[in-house]
Amino acid sequence: MRGALELTRRMPLIVPVLLGVLLFAANLIVIPQFVSSGQLSPTLGTLAPFALAGMASTPAFLSGGGGIDLSIAPLMGFINIVLVTGLLGTPFGTPILAIPILLAIGAAIGAINGLLISRLRYPPVIATLGMFFVLSGLDLELAPNPVTISGGWTSHLAGTVGPVPGAVLTVGAPLLLWFALRRTAYADTLLAVGDHDATAFSTGVQVDRVRISAYALGGIVAALGGIALTGLIQSADAQTFQTYILLALAAVALGGSNLAGGRGGLLASALGAVCIFLLNNLLGALHVSSQLIQVAYGGALLLAIVVGALVFTASPLQE
Repeated sequence: MRGALELTRRMPLIVPVLLGVLLFAANLIVIPQFVSSGQLSPTLGTLAPFALAGMASTPAFLSGGGGIDLSIAPLMGFINIVLVTGLLGTPFGTPILAIPILLAIGAAIGAINGLLISRLRYPPVIATLGMFFVLSGLDLELAPNPVTISGGWTSHLAGTVGPVPGAVLTVGAPLLLWFALRRTAYADTLLAVGDHDATAFSTGVQVDRVRISAYALGGIVAALGGIALTGLIQSADAQTFQTYILLALAAVALGGSNLAGGRGGLLASALGAVCIFLLNNLLGALHVSSQLIQVAYGGALLLAIVVGALVFTASPLQE
């Protein structure tokens, strides 16, 4: 047991990778056509919102201070609705204009969360829960009934953009951004704040600014999630985001990021989301009821939290 905890501490991605491999093999056994050439792009298109919801939830956790962003899922829904009902069909509906607008909206909403937490000292769960209700209400106000779209550039995001699966672009963009940030002082500063904010502050780090930027980064990734969600469902629906509320948190936990902050990253959460997606696909193929699927999600989340607590709180002497 101690050896396994030490291995997980040194190689935190080993758990989601091994779990993902096992779930992938199980899917192949139950659904032999799972990876057929014609299914690859649609499968990745379905996976994309899972992965982006998990990645969007990650920066808040990394920033520490009990950081959590409960508004990620309704923000994805809000972006989906704004894109469909407010931008598509107008001069601003082209991807070169719509995408920057939506990313700016996501960043602004995330930054508001960060300001409430860092400057007004609201507990993260209260601030983001308030934003959850605000966005949920706006979603219902803007799209009380589903609004369907047909065709357009969003349809390629759940299929292919030229020879490339659209999901490679939507999921790859935040991963490339995180890869670039990891090679700057910003990522190290973010992890230092999450690990121990008082120590970081004593060395001259602007803790509040770092946390605000972390929530803004989460908002940007959530906006990408809303765009990917639009490509998948080809409609504006105020209820769809509810699917991703629990999944976003479970993906972070399963990916091995420390929920107390200071350790983890977007790639880890993306791997955790892959595990959630494969589990969902497997249980669906086995005709498991939706209620039991929710139980499985909750069980996976609790297991990941317990394992994370053992890994991150055990001292070397205890191991």
